[in-house]
Amino acid sequence: MIFDNTYTRLPNRFFQRINPVVVEKPSLIRMNTSLAKKLGLPLPDNHIQLAELFSGNVLMDGMEPIAQAYAGHQFGNFVHQLGDGRAVLLGEAITKQGTRFDIQLKGSGQTQFSRSGDGRSPLGPVIREYVISEAMHTLGIPTTRALAMVATGETVHRETTLPGAILTRVAASFIRVGTFEYFAARNDEEALRKLADYTIQRHYPEVEKADNPYATFFNAVCHAQAELLARWMCVGFIHGVMNTDNTTISGETIDYGPCAFMDQYNPAQVFSSIDHQGRYAYNQQPLIAQWNMGCLGGCLIPLLHTDEQTAHNLGEDILASFTPSFAHYYRTGMCAKIGLSKESDHGFAHAKRLLEIMHQDHVDFTESFRILGDSITDSAQFKALFSSRETIIQWITDWRELLNQDPRSAEKTSHAMHATNPAIIPRNHRVEEAIRAAEDHGDFAPTHKLIEVLSTPYADQPNHQEYRSPPEPSERVQQTFCGT
Repeated sequence: MIFDNTYTRLPNRFFQRINPVVVEKPSLIRMNTSLAKKLGLPLPDNHIQLAELFSGNVLMDGMEPIAQAYAGHQFGNFVHQLGDGRAVLLGEAITKQGTRFDIQLKGSGQTQFSRSGDGRSPLGPVIREYVISEAMHTLGIPTTRALAMVATGETVHRETTLPGAILTRVAASFIRVGTFEYFAARNDEEALRKLADYTIQRHYPEVEKADNPYATFFNAVCHAQAELLARWMCVGFIHGVMNTDNTTISGETIDYGPCAFMDQYNPAQVFSSIDHQGRYAYNQQPLIAQWNMGCLGGCLIPLLHTDEQTAHNLGEDILASFTPSFAHYYRTGMCAKIGLSKESDHGFAHAKRLLEIMHQDHVDFTESFRILGDSITDSAQFKALFSSRETIIQWITDWRELLNQDPRSAEKTSHAMHATNPAIIPRNHRVEEAIRAAEDHGDFAPTHKLIEVLSTPYADQPNHQEYRSPPEPSERVQQTFCGT
């Protein structure tokens, strides 16, 4: 069996059965062949048939399309019903190893959860999600992935008329904190228990034999989210809309709307055009992730213990572990970025001091750490990035003293730093450049090139220096947009 859909065996109130809405003239933009091979999908070998499949016009045997129900806190405000308003879960691909991956179309037409939306997606957001989700994967960060992009041959009406497209994306599952909130808001304890049991079996089967499986499950999700946040912050990523409906239970990054990677380091950086209060700024992300985990814990209260106060106390104790868990992963990551094989208070303090100098001197986050890896013996290029020369010279002196206490050789340290600090990220201006070429001129060459270059982000790629270089002042992207 290649396709299954175990989610459809849950009660009908978990989803709507619905086929994708047929589009007029689908055409394939890009197919992720390596991912398709990993999934073991028996795909057609021509672009016309692939376009029909990944537009939703044609279904494969075993696919049972559904739109999933979920709720969510959006910018702190609870919305009791959201759901897949422009997405359809086709089913689960099962690899030869028996691993299940959800296959979902995004931009596939209206569902009962669309509210007043058209259920479609413009081309730009599809390109953005394909590019950045695959970049996150190659950076080693747990993420949903992109399997295909298809142009629909139809237009989508937003502020202007735009070409339409559909993204096929892959995830361990699309179960969210908001999925639990949907049933908790309805006081549907039976559904909560069924959802928790299903999720544990699918993502955390090791907790089934615990004395309190639901408490152990909550703890596992908290730790997965703590590690995820630390890993993406160590590469300067800002999600942009860390709502509970955009927080997966599996610990994968999901929904690449107004997201961005920082250029110049700024801990309070916000790119999202809809984040007017800076709720999801770079340095707020750990607090928000813990807040989101608190929302999940609140949903699980009826399952944690029969005594409500005992359940609350247990949930609060587990939630309190998020901060030290995040701190461990973040400290370890930041110490590795400056070449230390082990985290320590002194090493982490030195990494934070570098961030302070970078912020003060408006220095590029990615470029600074990458060049630092070449600065163990010759720091001229690194020093040239900073205007506070005496300050950075002193930092380098102290840094080298730290490295002298590390057991690795200078060559091994430099190699380790290059494996930790990427040379190339999805620079915002390069992503926008690809979107503009595709939307305005039907030219997908910049998109394809960007995806290829981002497939090896830790390699120097001297022939692609333009993708590594920070933007010129006139190229800087100040805002990113959701595209719904």
